[in-house]
Amino acid sequence: MAAIFDPDDLRAMAKSAVGLSNRQAACAHIIDELKRKHPGHIRDDIPWLFNNSGGAMGEMKILHFSLSEYLLLYGTPIGTGGHSGRYRTQLWDFVFDGEMWSYEEGELERTVFEPGGVSYLGKGRVKGWGVPHAAFMLEYARGPVVTMLPFGLADSAFSTVDMPTLAKQLWYASRLTIGELLKGKV
Repeated sequence: MAAIFDPDDLRAMAKSAVGLSNRQAACAHIIDELKRKHPGHIRDDIPWLFNNSGGAMGEMKILHFSLSEYLLLYGTPIGTGGHSGRYRTQLWDFVFDGEMWSYEEGELERTVFEPGGVSYLGKGRVKGWGVPHAAFMLEYARGPVVTMLPFGLADSAFSTVDMPTLAKQLWYASRLTIGELLKGKV
């Protein structure tokens, strides 16, 4: 089975949540739209989990995880920033609340992504990024997403040494991947 998510559709879904009454309503709206468009491939029963990667701390709600794609809600109510990671995948962040800043090596000015904006990280690229105050986004990765796990889990394993969070992340990602494999989704 090929990729089931389309970045243009995801952007429209995230954009449709901009300006809703609060973050909880925006997240619920996005999840409802995803479940309607992709029945059987969106899980909304997984709790929000802390995530430490590239020096940044936020929280995520995993909605889909397979060998070739992941989709999650990610954000922070207090701000953060760090290294994007360099991957063999493509990565999109669809901002629906707050502001995300980024810059690439050699850039002396930041790019600002406001609600409705999309930050794209191509294969083999890297960015510095930050959330000055608070931001939430729909994050989508396409490609060999398991190759992203060392970066995504290293801070929890070796910096914060937060083994309960690390175990939960691995448990949910594994559980969702097996569920998608049983549906024929790689």
